[in-house]
Amino acid sequence: MNKKIAIIGGGNLGTAIAEGLMQSGFVQPKHILVTKRNKATLYGLEKKGVLVSDKNEDAVRYADLVILAVKPFQVKEILGSLKGEFKENGQVLVSVVTGVSIEEIVACLGRKMPIVRAMPNTAIAIQESMTCIAAQYTSEEQLQYVHDLFDQLGEAVRIDEKLMNAATVLGACGTAFAMRYIRANIQGGIEIGFDAATATLIAAQTVKGAAELLLKNKTHPEYEIDKVTTPKGCTIAGLNEMEHQGFSSSLIKGLVASYEKIAKD
Repeated sequence: MNKKIAIIGGGNLGTAIAEGLMQSGFVQPKHILVTKRNKATLYGLEKKGVLVSDKNEDAVRYADLVILAVKPFQVKEILGSLKGEFKENGQVLVSVVTGVSIEEIVACLGRKMPIVRAMPNTAIAIQESMTCIAAQYTSEEQLQYVHDLFDQLGEAVRIDEKLMNAATVLGACGTAFAMRYIRANIQGGIEIGFDAATATLIAAQTVKGAAELLLKNKTHPEYEIDKVTTPKGCTIAGLNEMEHQGFSSSLIKGLVASYEKIAKD
């Protein structure tokens, strides 16, 4: 892959994307350019061979694919200042900005061009993100390239843009929900006799293993549950007590509450 990639916004997400692309070997450091107002903070990337700049114009002029990784309130100003810089030869703009639609991006640019919205989560920092992507005005080849890019940073799936808010809740907020479950598991583990460090290891690895069973075996959660629940056993006793206390319903209500909050805002 010899495409040049620029990342506008060298914050936590932008630098995580750059690091992941380098570590995966998807693109060479010399083919990545990252911008940030205070480019001195990008010294670590620069030392690895990444190009850095404090001018967003450099990113657009340099790259075949531009990743926009800034705060939502910055999008209008930044894209407005760059709209005359984007090329007419198939350059692709990828936005990882939460809550900004493709239609809004087009309005900022003043014209249509290949645009992809991507919704990763914080596990992108360790190349284990779940990233949902949606696009307009792209060719299949362009969209596949973006899909392949985010596959280097975890797993990617194409969705309809109207599901982006739902993707934010399930894939991004979902990280926090999973962490809260693990935290409760740790607390319970301490109560039944483990020290905090051991309880954390057991809880985290158990959740990781459970997720891998679904991903690798392509099975339904209930199938895997059935394999560990025996008649009159301790697993079914615990599961039933959790359901009596509203475990599944409270989780579903939490997801819906988060979705309604995004929709309202």
